[in-house]
Amino acid sequence: MSLWQSYRNLSSRTRLLIGGGIIAYASLGLLVSDEAEKIFGFTPTEADKQRLKEAVPKIYVVDKEK
Repeated sequence: MSLWQSYRNLSSRTRLLIGGGIIAYASLGLLVSDEAEKIFGFTPTEADKQRLKEAVPKIYVVDKEK
């Protein structure tokens, strides 16, 4: 039996609680991640931001002639 079939065999209330738990866990991670960056010293410096800006490819639009 696959994981998807096992999940589908659960009651609808259980599936709802599992889905809500995953959403709550992800939301908590988004809220805590900025503070965790500060605590562990992973806050980007201005030099890091500049290097990232230089690494992003530039897109130029060229008009097609008919």
